[in-house]
Amino acid sequence: MPADPNAFIGYTAAAFTTAAFVPQAWKSWSTRDLSGVSLPMYALFTLGVGMWCAYGFVIGSLPVVLANGVTLVLASLVLGLKLASLRGRVNPAG
Repeated sequence: MPADPNAFIGYTAAAFTTAAFVPQAWKSWSTRDLSGVSLPMYALFTLGVGMWCAYGFVIGSLPVVLANGVTLVLASLVLGLKLASLRGRVNPAG
């Protein structure tokens, strides 16, 4: 348990929001079908998550860093797959 008992809320929120992103990343990875994924949305989302992660470092908040660090990896994976699919490098499973 963190030293600050109120951090429980932060860790719980971090776990829920990060876990909520896993199904999209898994589906994108396993099917390679990115047709329903918006490139501008994922580009902005990934940039925003990276900035939240940096902010977590600046304020010294482990829940913010952990949640956004994991989400940044997952969002980057989806964004990379989307970019590759637009370049014709990823074929959707069929």
